[in-house]
Amino acid sequence: MASSTSSRTSSGTSADRSGAYDIGIDLGTANTLVYARGKGVVLNEPSVVAVSATGEIIAVGSDAKRTIGRTPSGISAMRPLREGVIADFDAAERMLRALLKKALPARRFARPRVVICVPSGITGVERRAVVDSARSAGAREVHLIEEPMAAAIGAGLPVDEPVGCMVVDIGGGTTEVAVVSMGGLVTAQSVRIAGDALDAAIAAHIKKKHALSIGERTAEDIKIAIGSAARIPAPRAAPDDDGDGDGEGDDAGTPPPRNSFTVRGRDHVTGLPRLQEITEDEIRDALTEPVDAIIRAVHQTLDACPPELSGDIIENGIALTGGGALLRGLDLRLHQEMGVPVTVADQPLDCVVNGTAKCVDEFAALRGLLAGAKERPRRTVRL
Repeated sequence: MASSTSSRTSSGTSADRSGAYDIGIDLGTANTLVYARGKGVVLNEPSVVAVSATGEIIAVGSDAKRTIGRTPSGISAMRPLREGVIADFDAAERMLRALLKKALPARRFARPRVVICVPSGITGVERRAVVDSARSAGAREVHLIEEPMAAAIGAGLPVDEPVGCMVVDIGGGTTEVAVVSMGGLVTAQSVRIAGDALDAAIAAHIKKKHALSIGERTAEDIKIAIGSAARIPAPRAAPDDDGDGDGEGDDAGTPPPRNSFTVRGRDHVTGLPRLQEITEDEIRDALTEPVDAIIRAVHQTLDACPPELSGDIIENGIALTGGGALLRGLDLRLHQEMGVPVTVADQPLDCVVNGTAKCVDEFAALRGLLAGAKERPRRTVRL
């Protein structure tokens, strides 16, 4: 991991002298977010590239995602990252280069200092692949920060205090579970089951039960629309607190949650297009296995936590971040299983990039947190 010179005493000084932005990158399996110092989050694009048969990049980000499952022969849409790590080095490098050019069009010849989030359980080879990809894409310095630490910072947890804080960051490829205290990870697990695994479970269920083949985009749409980890209790009738005498409260006009979804796919037997109605209950059953794997990782992390910090977690609870935190009922299910308070962080999708942004803005003060990205023994669970 590259280190900055002693003459660069702050992120602002280094950026001003070099003419480059210092940037932070949340390099996720599903989406890549780029933060530029002084400009905020300048890019939020899917981590997808469309490549021709000759290796030419046809599209990157949102433009490429729209082609998934719709490309002609000779063009393929692919994700350079799988399970939180780089699966295709060349595609990842070119995707990073294209996204950086899109994010910083006025400084396309600048070589920024880059802070990149990585899963806590990746190997040294995987770390070097991230660093080399960023350098090849034009970074002059590359620093790594572990995703659960960035998520905890972005969620506003007191990571530098002698108090135990627990964060569960559910992304596209990995779920990061960690207990943080005094600026370091006390115990952590990286489970390579997350949003993509939830989508795959939905697609497999519909194929098995309804003999209907669907794509990953449709599976994701189903998850967002009716996916849940626990049965949500029906809301109580609101009292007549709005003073209109109709016996109903202010929320009387709020529509009930959607509990069914019409799927469009290809019949596995006839090969013809078909519509199929599916219910929230069956999708919740389909998600049982991957949700249980995430819960086991949380339980094992708590089991490895020192007793004093366990007491802090009982008091402070668990913070959920990442896109998977938006799965309805997941906080309720975790609370039922663990017996501790569980809260979904404000703007959970942005916690990792916000934590990375803070490290970019306060590089000198928080550089000690980046040192934690050096490879060290870590339990990575593949379920």
